[in-house]
Amino acid sequence: MWERLSLRTRLLLPLGLMFVAALLAGGVSLQIFSSAQLMEETEPAARSAGAVAAALNGALQTSANPQATLEAFVQSLGASEAIRFRRLGTDLDVHPPEMQTPLGAVPDWFVRLLAIPEFKAAFPVMIEGKQVGDIVFAPDLSADVYEKWIGLLAIACSGIILMLLTGLIAHFTSRSALRPLQNLGEGLTRMRTGDYEQRIAPAGPPEIRKSAQEANELARTLNRLSQDNRSLLRRIVSLQDDERQDMARELHDELGPLLFGIRANTVALLESIPTGEAELMGAAEGILQSVETLQQANRRILDRLRPLYIQELGLERSIQTLLQNVKAQAPDLKVTSQIDTTLNKVDGLLSQTIYRVIQEAVTNVLRHAKARAMRVAADIDGRDVLVEVSDDGIGFPADRRFGRGLTGMLERARALSGTLELLREEGRTCVRCRLPAGDSAADVRGERREP
Repeated sequence: MWERLSLRTRLLLPLGLMFVAALLAGGVSLQIFSSAQLMEETEPAARSAGAVAAALNGALQTSANPQATLEAFVQSLGASEAIRFRRLGTDLDVHPPEMQTPLGAVPDWFVRLLAIPEFKAAFPVMIEGKQVGDIVFAPDLSADVYEKWIGLLAIACSGIILMLLTGLIAHFTSRSALRPLQNLGEGLTRMRTGDYEQRIAPAGPPEIRKSAQEANELARTLNRLSQDNRSLLRRIVSLQDDERQDMARELHDELGPLLFGIRANTVALLESIPTGEAELMGAAEGILQSVETLQQANRRILDRLRPLYIQELGLERSIQTLLQNVKAQAPDLKVTSQIDTTLNKVDGLLSQTIYRVIQEAVTNVLRHAKARAMRVAADIDGRDVLVEVSDDGIGFPADRRFGRGLTGMLERARALSGTLELLREEGRTCVRCRLPAGDSAADVRGERREP
């Protein structure tokens, strides 16, 4: 549970608990020490009451009129509540005084907390050897209780004020530290998503400023490594395209003529076979059929190795030709497309990447999706080129591993600082690729707006 608490809560919660603990400790201290303290404070007054009784008895013994002396003494006591005279045979009701203070009555719970002992002492008054009454000592403890009550209020108010001040200090201190930490976290999140350009502003305590500076240095390093990685990927992609072109050239220049020669010789052989040689005629026709199959396979391999249509027909027409071949291979598959014609204006590496992404995605649909409908879209969105190939097939496996084809698509997208996503949305599988086109996209968009 403690791990889930915020930094402010972790600072303020102990302060509140300390304040409550201080109040509880004060209450326990009052409970333990107040009774003994009050008894010690009233003991001198009790001894004084005993001394008054002794002096009164002495005066009554020497007085010619003891009764008059006693009456005069009673009158001299006046309204004193601590020391009073109680005549023999009468009941002097001594009630604990009501705890009234300038701030109002002291709460009963506080009086009970003090556990005030009962202070009541009686000293006999004698005339001619007979007890005529008592000097009763019953002190008024209102002032003492009031003093302790005010002391408790002062402690509580001081504690509350100190707690509020400490809480405000902790709040502003934590805020001054939390904001830089949030900036640091946002910066690390940007770094995780591949944004290394925006720097983290160093702020807050020295430790956090140093962390922000180290994070900025890490971003610079990652940015440099990312650029090197993209350059390396572009080089790899270019080498792959060069190898594809070399292989396509070899297949076209070497294998193509050989297959054509075999086909021509087979046709000549068929024409020279006598009419009655049915077995030999069937073997020759089988050879011719195999050669034609090899020629078709060779053309498909050439189309995959080097899309010659891009240079001759443009990117938009090349994609349409690719989709026409797909329709011929899978007549039951409904293929729809939305290809922006202005894509013919983008540069060579970008156009090749767009074509390769669509080609690989379409091939995956034909091989694995078992789909009934497929949609291909390529358009310029802002300064980016957005490519989407979606189908209503069975979708991708749960582990969603990238095979060789998808890995190649991802490498091509990363080489151009683009992104590749494999999604499942509303029952459709979607391959979405976003490639930055830069100034060429802006130029194309400007040409599109011109009348």
